Amino acid sequence: MVFLGIVVVLKAASVMIWEHDYWTKVASKLKKEGVETKPVRGNILSDSGEILASSMPEYMLYMDFVAVKDAGNDSLLLANVDTICNGLHEIFPTRTAEEFKESFMDGYKNEKRNWKIWNRRVSHNIYAQVQQLPVFCLNANKGGFHVEEFNARRHPHGSLASRTIGDLYGAKDSAKCGLELAFDSVLRGENGIVNRQKVMNKYLSLTVKEPVDGADVVTTIDVGIQDIAERAMLSELREINGDVGVVVVMETQTGDVKAMVNMAKLADGNYAEIKNNAVSDLLEPGSVFKTASMMVALDDGKCDTTFMINTGNGIRDMYGAKMRDHNWMTGGCGTISMAGAMRKSSNIGVSYIIDHFYRKNPEEFVAGLYRLGLHDDLQLPFPGYAVPNIRKPIRNGNGKLTNWPLTTLPWMSIGYETQVPPISTCTFYNAIANGGKMMRPRFVQRIEKDGQVLQEFPPEVMREQIAKEETIKKMTEMLTSVVDAGTGKKARSKLFKVAGKTGTAQVASGGGYTRKNGKYYLISFCGFFPADDPKYTCIVCIQKGGAASGGLMCGKVFHEVSEGIMAQSVRYNTVAAEEGTEEASAPYVKNGNINAAGYVLDELGIKADSDFQNNYKKTGKNVWGAASSKPKSVELKSKSKLVNKENVPDVYGMGARDAVYLLENCGMKVKIQGRGKVQSQSIPAGEKITKNMVCHIVLG
Repeated sequence: MVFLGIVVVLKAASVMIWEHDYWTKVASKLKKEGVETKPVRGNILSDSGEILASSMPEYMLYMDFVAVKDAGNDSLLLANVDTICNGLHEIFPTRTAEEFKESFMDGYKNEKRNWKIWNRRVSHNIYAQVQQLPVFCLNANKGGFHVEEFNARRHPHGSLASRTIGDLYGAKDSAKCGLELAFDSVLRGENGIVNRQKVMNKYLSLTVKEPVDGADVVTTIDVGIQDIAERAMLSELREINGDVGVVVVMETQTGDVKAMVNMAKLADGNYAEIKNNAVSDLLEPGSVFKTASMMVALDDGKCDTTFMINTGNGIRDMYGAKMRDHNWMTGGCGTISMAGAMRKSSNIGVSYIIDHFYRKNPEEFVAGLYRLGLHDDLQLPFPGYAVPNIRKPIRNGNGKLTNWPLTTLPWMSIGYETQVPPISTCTFYNAIANGGKMMRPRFVQRIEKDGQVLQEFPPEVMREQIAKEETIKKMTEMLTSVVDAGTGKKARSKLFKVAGKTGTAQVASGGGYTRKNGKYYLISFCGFFPADDPKYTCIVCIQKGGAASGGLMCGKVFHEVSEGIMAQSVRYNTVAAEEGTEEASAPYVKNGNINAAGYVLDELGIKADSDFQNNYKKTGKNVWGAASSKPKSVELKSKSKLVNKENVPDVYGMGARDAVYLLENCGMKVKIQGRGKVQSQSIPAGEKITKNMVCHIVLG
């Protein structure tokens, strides 16, 4: 016993002293401490709670052939290899069963531990299908099939407001831009910690600290308004071959940004959001700036709207430089009032007023611009946003202006020699619409988690009053006349009053305004509607070469956006409709997500006959099918079983949103023409889907 005791002590001493390093290395292989576990990233939501960005699991699929051999299941694997490869071909039709088998056997012979079954990450549905194949359905230590899970960012509405929402860098949970970057710490959450111990050839995880999932960010973006603005801008860009298009729609009273479009032309001729031009572009704004110039003169009491200016034949010498009106080739505007100068967007009229009253004291004019809030830092939640550049006059010791040529003031008054991003111009016009109260643009309403509000971002007033009430009233009248009888007629609506101002400015390049391929322009229209009770302010900007007109091109986009928004808010008096009728007929329902349609009908108290269980309120599950109206009810028929990712779905009779969602979810690209419901699709339903397939749908 003594001898055995001595042996044990010596062995223990050997392990502790001489074999210490060896056993430490062995232990480190069997135990991993402080392993971080990732939380689920929070969602970004629209103003109504629709998901704009969400984290969904994706998987890389692997096969461990060593584990199969160690478990003695290699003969089972070889016996089912043909069945497995045929099954993989059905799931991934772009690769043949023979190609799968060749690669499969290569991995088996070389005893690969992480042989890739598919080279790209797949959704949970695909992962579940692969897991049903023979051998793959066994435990990972017996069948060898295992996965690596990733949290991928998904945007249910596709590219809608993509630059505003932002994105992540590839497979990394690292924010790239937009609200994803601005609220990264909130969305990210906190990592958890686990210790992993290997027991019987398996790793067991012992949780030290649970991960804390990220919170949700509720934005001010209205999906419907964003869709209207994006479609209107894309249509115009394609028609006029524009390079960059921007639309910002702001709610007047709150400053909430309901839509922000930033479209740029790609090398292949298509358009996409690649830069947040609305907040980062510092360009000379052109004639939309005349509104600010005239407001300063009115607010300082220099003149009234009836002040008369002789603009001559449309050309006037301004300290050795030629100031021209847009209609100088047809004889100019002649003698016009201040209001007429705004209505006709007369460069000579506006520049004469400002030069006449502020020539000797340009500091007073610039102070007026600052008073309007045009130079304010909006403190936007986007890294890299631009602050307006409105320079101030500098005098030397003798009181002489050192940075202020005589031509500066006239050209500054019409939107040159100063740079203002579109979002700042929109904020200024929104203050006019709001009776003089300047609101900070708001992109996020609140941060919430599990139904609890963690932080709110209420509307914020930047300036209580940018000008006198009388000044605001006169400017609103002039802006309304610009649309009713001036250069902004294209923005006019027959249904409501519109107030706004057009702008066409040459873009400087290399120290001048002339380029090798001709002149390049920034054209714009900024205004608000309805003019007599403003609800929204909108700015439309387009950059293009060749012939350009802010009134014709941007005014057209503004018209489509404003009427589309107002159409959304139409409410019918159902009491008047019910009077004198004994029973109402069932409403027309489009094809598409009939589970959602059934939920709406149920809320309206309208009977819906369906061949499926309607549980949309609880699950939010999509059920695709067709709807048909009967005298007293609506019949909903499910066709979800016919919808798969291998064949082109039938989207006839669907609305644009359902049709695009269904087609893009099958991996297809979609091009849309018209509005209403789908009347035709270029690729027939049931046809095999191939890579990069493009389907043109016509709505009417």
